[in-house]
Amino acid sequence: MNLVLFDAEELAAPLPLTDPRAQHLLKVLRRAAGDTFVAGLVNGPLGEGTLVKIGDDALTLSFAPTHEPPPLPLVTLIVGLPRPQTARDLLRDATTLGVTAIHFVATERADPNYAAATLWTSGEWRRYLLAGAAQACDTRLPAIHWSENLEAALANLPSTSRRLALDNYEATASMTHALIALPGSATTLAFGPERGWGALDRAALRGAGFTLCSLGGRVLRLETAVTGALVLTHGLATGMA
Repeated sequence: MNLVLFDAEELAAPLPLTDPRAQHLLKVLRRAAGDTFVAGLVNGPLGEGTLVKIGDDALTLSFAPTHEPPPLPLVTLIVGLPRPQTARDLLRDATTLGVTAIHFVATERADPNYAAATLWTSGEWRRYLLAGAAQACDTRLPAIHWSENLEAALANLPSTSRRLALDNYEATASMTHALIALPGSATTLAFGPERGWGALDRAALRGAGFTLCSLGGRVLRLETAVTGALVLTHGLATGMA
């Protein structure tokens, strides 16, 4: 991890040696008492952590904030609810690349049982956001939704966002051309589940103003498509700034 993240209330008590962050400080970063490290508060400032004391079963830490991270990119993802392992990868990697929100939605071809997976019901999903943010050296986490249907997610989108849905089969433009052609300070990217969009999904997306586009002729895994689309979106935004 490039950043050691803490919830604000965690710094009020020693960090148990069994915590992975304690092990990272001692065994990977090789910090000793008095040493500093890059730290941050979840959805708060970045700063400097200090390993004050190494106890028999816990570390005593302090934190001095130095600056706020930049805002998250104005990109929202809508994703047909995937298998839990795919969702784990998406949560981590989309957080690393930077998005404002991810809506995992029920679609025509998504398995509705995935919403009851322990990934969601146990709160495990947040672990992957923290891992992604630590990798990116950022403290800000995207908002996550996993119990909506596609229509509900579409109804609550920012009105100013340009809207692109990835679809190999009925795309009318490449994603690059669509991003350049469509104005908007924010972007919403929609991805079908691992079985793809159904006819009703496509009708709902078109009705909500989405352009169906593609990343090329090859059929990609869902997690690969999300990563590629985000890299392209962020890259074009940087080039146009």
